[in-house]
Amino acid sequence: MQPSSIPNDILDRTLWSLTGWTDVDASREVVLAVMALAIFLATAPRGRRWLAWGPIALLFLALGMLGFAFVMPVTAGAAPPAHYILRFFVISSLLQSLLMVFAISGWERFASPMPKIFLDVLRWLTFAAALLIVLWEAGINAGELLTGSALITAAFGFALKDTLGNVFAGLAIHAEHPFEIGDWIQYDTNPAHIGRVVEINWRATKVITLDEAYVIIPNGQLAQASIRNFTKPEPWSRRSLYVVTPYEVSPQRVQAIILDAIRGSFGVLEKPPPSVVTNDFKERGVEHWVRLFTTEFDKRDRVDGMARDRIWYALARNGIQIPVATQSIRLTPLPPPPPPEPVETVIGRRVKCLDSVGLLASLGPQQVRLLAERNEERVYAAGEQIIRQGEDGQSMYVIMQGEVEVTARDGDGSPVSLGTLGPGDYFGEMSLMTGAPRVATVTTNSEACLLKVDKQSFKELIEAQPDLIEEMGSALRIRLEERSRAMAVAGRPVPEPQDIFGKIRDFFAT
Repeated sequence: MQPSSIPNDILDRTLWSLTGWTDVDASREVVLAVMALAIFLATAPRGRRWLAWGPIALLFLALGMLGFAFVMPVTAGAAPPAHYILRFFVISSLLQSLLMVFAISGWERFASPMPKIFLDVLRWLTFAAALLIVLWEAGINAGELLTGSALITAAFGFALKDTLGNVFAGLAIHAEHPFEIGDWIQYDTNPAHIGRVVEINWRATKVITLDEAYVIIPNGQLAQASIRNFTKPEPWSRRSLYVVTPYEVSPQRVQAIILDAIRGSFGVLEKPPPSVVTNDFKERGVEHWVRLFTTEFDKRDRVDGMARDRIWYALARNGIQIPVATQSIRLTPLPPPPPPEPVETVIGRRVKCLDSVGLLASLGPQQVRLLAERNEERVYAAGEQIIRQGEDGQSMYVIMQGEVEVTARDGDGSPVSLGTLGPGDYFGEMSLMTGAPRVATVTTNSEACLLKVDKQSFKELIEAQPDLIEEMGSALRIRLEERSRAMAVAGRPVPEPQDIFGKIRDFFAT
């Protein structure tokens, strides 16, 4: 503001010569700017006070203009140029501090943080407002100034049309929220162009792809593209796998096997539940569409791979082979396949495994051999659940190769480990002998081969020799006492004693 007269005393004359202000005007402008800055620093949320660097820098620039004023002498009746520059810095600092108080200290206490690009736009507007105030006080008509530079403005606008387009596209992205930082998006029709958003700025959006490539996409290009967001509106996304099985196997049987196999696989959610449908009839066989959901989108290849592993093992255990392409032609004879393992070798291996089971110590050689002949070996992948707590069962498993872990849980609590079993150990004997539900979950720690002993083979032995109930019941009671001690050590409730002999008689009588 241009003063009406120049002060007479030495202090005021000196201040006037440097800034063009009287001491009262100078104090008012600077004090207001400092007070607004102090209010922001006192009320800003934690982690947002760093935004005060802008107003602080402007105040320091205003102080720096005092030194510049020494070389810009004042003319009579008019303020020096340094006065207007200094005033521009002080007003800009004041307006930016007020902006921070309302947009950060006020807004963020009741709503989500304002996007950075909007905040930047408002900060630039404060500079424009400060400039208009200074021009008006200097007696310059801002409207005439803008009219005179219309041609220059048009030239700059044409030269910067792509940049301005990206800026406005960035504003639209922040306003519509098609994606946010941390979301996984596909930014064009190429399936390989999928990445996690790490930054959205004025000009472009930056993503990191599954191949760890750093991609910068202009906002204008994103505004015109069809964007797929794999993280919104729900955090999970669906994965699709396709499995072909022979026509000889019923589709519903295959679908039940696949659903059971992928339960508990890495990254596969229970809710929404996975599903399997018959998708097509191919030359090779029936094509099944396996649909599962996961929140591990950045590890989707591992999720798919481990689910396929589970499916392969489950189909193999049930004697279902994935058919090869029927149109393949062999022009040269292949080497003969290795001869199958002799039956006696297989039976002998199973007999040796069963001989180590304490529960079967009362059985004679012929009875053990009968069990070895009537039951089968099964192979499980690492991490598969062989039996699950609470499920019905009528079989026992003897570990021939590999290692398993036994866990149990109370209600919705976390599973508690009851121990690790290796070759020669067995589990599931209570379900085999009494039909009781499984009391624990058994999961493989590595690929494991187990001999499954079912009720029917045991029923034949008991019908031929009824006194086995007394002998095996005594062995089972000892086994239950050992299990109760293990559960007590793990802090699990110990079940009440049961009438073992009566339960065995009732179970095998059916």
